Amino acid sequence: MPSLLEIGRQDRVLWISLNRPEKRNALSAALCRELADTLEKAGQDPSLGAILLTGNGKSFCAGMDLGEIGAASSEELNQVHERLFTVGFRLGVPLVAAVHGAALGGGTGLVANCHIVVADEHATFGLTEIRLGLWPFLVYRAVSAVLGDRRTLELALTGRILGAREAREMGLVHEVAADLESRAAEIAAGVASASPSAIRTGLWFAHETRGRDWREAGEIGRQVREDLFRSADLQEGIRAFLEKRKPKWPSLS
Repeated sequence: MPSLLEIGRQDRVLWISLNRPEKRNALSAALCRELADTLEKAGQDPSLGAILLTGNGKSFCAGMDLGEIGAASSEELNQVHERLFTVGFRLGVPLVAAVHGAALGGGTGLVANCHIVVADEHATFGLTEIRLGLWPFLVYRAVSAVLGDRRTLELALTGRILGAREAREMGLVHEVAADLESRAAEIAAGVASASPSAIRTGLWFAHETRGRDWREAGEIGRQVREDLFRSADLQEGIRAFLEKRKPKWPSLS
């Protein structure tokens, strides 16, 4: 039986490809569990600078595996879906998506969890659960954090499908690229070249301050900014800038 994920690495970028092409990478319980495990483990790896997520075959991810409805424990599914569809809010490593074909339902939820999203011109997105008599409960929060409550509600109520350019206009997609894989790889490599301590601190700050009031978020920002001001990475970054060379981040040694 082939692995549900194909995993590779290039320098400081971990490549993860969903590998159920015959099912359009539909999210079975086993795939959700393996993907959540892999992402959480990667998020704890200090040698990684970015994760690039894509899918094998014609689609990025067609959503929930409908063949498993009722077959797996409801509580088990709830737990693994909660882990997977909140992972982007917990990762200390940037998650970049390269999206082609369909990214529907849970596929849109995965996209919303990614920090940077690149799509090809034929990619499609949507919260299509309502067409089946369902509601996108577990992906709703992640999509709403990206698109806002009103837009997310409209998509959930109508189940309509977005093209790549409309998804970009809404903010779900950052860039539409003709050469999807190479462009996404370029972005991931660029992000991975940044200071690991600055990236982890910045992601923590973004996650920690979400939903907090202005003053409280500002106080958190002041504290972590002072920590970064004292970091060896910042000193190396300043030296490298003045000496016109690439930095050698101490936090990687």
